[in-house]
Amino acid sequence: MFSTKRIALAMGASFCVASTIMNPVLGATQLKASHQFPGGKGDVRDEMMQIIAKEVNAAGIDLDIKVYPGKSLYKPREQWGAMVKGQLDISLFPLAYAAGRHPEFDSTLMPGLVKNHDHAKRLNNSEFMGEIKKIINDAGVIVLADAWLAGGFASKKNCIVEPGDAKGQTTRAAGKAFERMLAGAGATIASMPSSEIYTGMQTGVLDAANTSSGSFVSYRIYEQVKCLTAPGDNALWFMYEPVLMSKKSWDKLNPEQQAKLKVAGQNAEDYFFKEAKGLDKKLVDTFKKSGVKVVEMTPEQAQKWRAIAQETSYKVFSEKVPNGDKLINLALSVD
Repeated sequence: MFSTKRIALAMGASFCVASTIMNPVLGATQLKASHQFPGGKGDVRDEMMQIIAKEVNAAGIDLDIKVYPGKSLYKPREQWGAMVKGQLDISLFPLAYAAGRHPEFDSTLMPGLVKNHDHAKRLNNSEFMGEIKKIINDAGVIVLADAWLAGGFASKKNCIVEPGDAKGQTTRAAGKAFERMLAGAGATIASMPSSEIYTGMQTGVLDAANTSSGSFVSYRIYEQVKCLTAPGDNALWFMYEPVLMSKKSWDKLNPEQQAKLKVAGQNAEDYFFKEAKGLDKKLVDTFKKSGVKVVEMTPEQAQKWRAIAQETSYKVFSEKVPNGDKLINLALSVD
């Protein structure tokens, strides 16, 4: 027979373990929102999460969201599994990080599939993204807000504009598709989250990196590199980083709470789209101010990279991933 004290301790532990909990004082359901990016420093991804939290918390619907930035609650790649299990409620999550579980997600970080920010917005409502979101939903997660970030290259050694420039450099590239393209160009690959790029360069593990405009600035990569290849008009790098929510957590909410979360998610998405192009300008201005040389690819240089991607990233994805060829073609069909 359990003592009253043991029962009380067990009940207290269950409140600590649960992700979606009821605050006994306020009477509000509390949701935990996690992401890996810096908080309170102007990172637009943290700002997206804060918009959702502030709107929901002020709505008077007995729902409270607490944001945990800077991988303070979960490590970057652990967030997907935690949402699937219902241990984490909400995350702003680079979807390609879960490609180990769902290889189709590598298509959301595929060289050259996304041309620019307006093209990315059109992709959100395309058949291509319909297929991706079905996989997300079937796994037990839903999308609250779409977000695509542009990105580029940065190196401690030299500017990377043509494939030959990457040869021999140990490079970080998010996602298998970019890793295959860079390996095809002769680079050595080191896999790690964007939050570890700075340390990787500082310790000599990395020579170069491939990541988003937002991460280049938020993680102060300008302190470690000599040259930045900015997105410009010929960006190869676009990554889908949506705000996601566990279906187990979603299903516990009442219709009013769900409706408000949808509205807040859409407002965050609209805000992000307006800010996304500004991220690229902020990237260029910040790196130039720090004395880093800034260049952009010409259409001809970008096409040389796409030619390598066709023979590496696209080819492997089409052959190895279920419906891979279909996904590539659906993405390419969006004007």
